[in-house]
Formats: sequence, structure tokens, C-alpha cells
Amino acid sequence: MSFLDITGRKFIVFGLANKKSVACAIARTLVAEGAEVIHVVRSEERRTTATKLFPDCPVFLCDVEEEENIVRVRDEIAGYLKNQGGAKIDGIVHSIAFANYSEGLKPFHSTLKKDFLQAVDISCFSFISIANHFKDLLSQDASMVTISISTTRMAAENYGYMAPIKAALDSSCCFLAKSFSAFSHIRFNAVAPGLLKTSASAGIPGYVDSYLFAEKAILRKAALTTREAADTAVFLLSPRASGINAQTIVVDAGMAINYFDKEIIKGAVG
Repeated sequence: MSFLDITGRKFIVFGLANKKSVACAIARTLVAEGAEVIHVVRSEERRTTATKLFPDCPVFLCDVEEEENIVRVRDEIAGYLKNQGGAKIDGIVHSIAFANYSEGLKPFHSTLKKDFLQAVDISCFSFISIANHFKDLLSQDASMVTISISTTRMAAENYGYMAPIKAALDSSCCFLAKSFSAFSHIRFNAVAPGLLKTSASAGIPGYVDSYLFAEKAILRKAALTTREAADTAVFLLSPRASGINAQTIVVDAGMAINYFDKEIIKGAVG
């Protein structure tokens, strides 16, 4: 038995987009540890991608912006599990976020209501909704993990309105953990990575410069990898993390303590 003790356990991963996504890295580690992975993706195009990357894993479709889709995919997965003898799900990964920057980056105070509410719906409420609708498919000691950001208190202008939404996501872990404790030992946690090189991040205006700065601020002077964030998520999914609940685990390789690095100061003040 491996240390993580997830061999043969079943996990659902929401949000795989491509081979660079955090969801893909999490699924790779789960499969490598002998777990069974069920993918849920947003579109047919992503289903094709997921099938190519994980040919032995079932893939279902769900655009979480419409709650009825979450109910539908829950029923489809329930049917799949029934055909496998009624097995339960041991964990769910929520790696979903969306922000509409189609009109360009605006000052935070100029955020459009429709954009903010859509981002809350997709990036935060979907986690709550998935927990609610999938609760009867989960084992009594299952784990739900979402992907946040390393800090929601750093007002990065190019991240727009997403930090307040991630703050709501972090808080939702606490309230879900409390709510579910009335009838289960199901845990809710968030992995909060520093800046990662993913296709989703590439769509954030000015992200490359921020990424390069983060690399200088990290203690080891090397960027955080997607796998490092993913491995933390897999640990939280495993029984080895049974004592961790309602937490946001920062994975930033020490970046947050190093903003006064002498090299950064020298470059800023000359």
C-alpha cells in the first residue's frame, strides 16, 4: 500500500482544460497512485482532450454555469457508479474559474455587475452546488478540494475582480465543512498556489510580467510548478490528510515572505 492510501479509490475531477491545467496534473498524480478518476469537463472539445490524455478514464460533460447541468451530470455519474456495483466517490476536485475580460481590464471600482456575478457563479457557487448535489454519492469520509490563490489580500490590478471571488471560495470551504459535519466526516479544503504557468493564466492581462516577478520573489528563484500545487491537492484528497479541514493551504514556495529580497529592492531603487 502506498503512503497516500488512495489505490482503488474513486475521485471526480472537475475542470480539465488541457495538459497544462491544474486539473490535469492532479488527475495524473491520482492515476499514478492507483486511483480511479472520473473527469467532468465543460465542452465536447475538452472531452476530446481529456479522452486523449486519460484514455482509461470516463469523461462527462457539464457547464456548471447552469445548475441543472450539475444535477444532470450527478445523475449520469450515479448511473455509472451503479453499474460498478454502487461504489462511492472518495473525493471531488473543483478546478474551475472564469472571469470575463472581453472588454479589457478595468479599474476594480468599474467592474461590471454582470461580469462579477457570472464569475462568482462559475468560480465559487459551483463548488457549493457540486457539494450539495453530489453529497449522496460521497463516502462518509470523502474529501472535496478546490483551487484558490495564494493571497486574496494582495491587490494585483491585473487580476481584476477575481481575488474577492476567491476569498468567497476560501470562506465557502469553512461553511461547507461546518454544514456537512452535521451528517458526515467529509472535509473541505482549498489549495492556494502562487503564480502558475497555465493556459488559463495566460488570458490574464499582464500575467507574464507578474509571473516573472514572482519567480524573483520566490526564495529558491524558481517558479512554482503546476505539479507542486497538484500534489498538495492529492494529499488533501487522501486519508493521510484526515486531520485537515476547512483550511486554505498556501503553496507558493515561500514567495509571500520575500518581497523585501535585496535583489528585488536593488532593481526597484537602483
